[in-house]
Amino acid sequence: MAAPWRSPTASTRSPTRPPPCRWAPAASPQAGCPATRRPDDVRALRRHVRTEVARTVGEFSRFGPPDRVVATSKTFKQLARIAGAARSAEGLYVQRELKRKSLEEWVPRLAGMTEAERAELPGVSEGRAGQLLAGALVAEAAMDLFGVERLEICPWALREGVILRRLDHMESV
Repeated sequence: MAAPWRSPTASTRSPTRPPPCRWAPAASPQAGCPATRRPDDVRALRRHVRTEVARTVGEFSRFGPPDRVVATSKTFKQLARIAGAARSAEGLYVQRELKRKSLEEWVPRLAGMTEAERAELPGVSEGRAGQLLAGALVAEAAMDLFGVERLEICPWALREGVILRRLDHMESV
């Protein structure tokens, strides 16, 4: 059995955690990788992401096509915002969506930007700018493989969903 992987730069990293992604689009604390935005690296990451997402398509296809597709995460909110969706300041009930065509136009642009340049985009926080390209590649793969042309953006994330579910459960007890 091979020895567990240990990062030479991050001694606090779990020994069972896999090595950081070698395809990181820019240096970031989350990625723990050197900066690289070479087209070959982005293509390799895109292939890897598509392979991983494709593994789940069969599990969902047995349910038939969806009536409605909703995304919930800050990354999806940021992708929708740079693609032209309304700002958060316009309110929770303003409908926001992300179109696959817009996303596909943004992926190469994001790949050509540094993390600092991505942080300057509307709605993109500095702390998440380093993962925006990876998130865009995951969103692009999921939308393509599941045949989704557009999706709605939920104003809440997983944390709020967990809280709401817990509150619902408490009321029924």
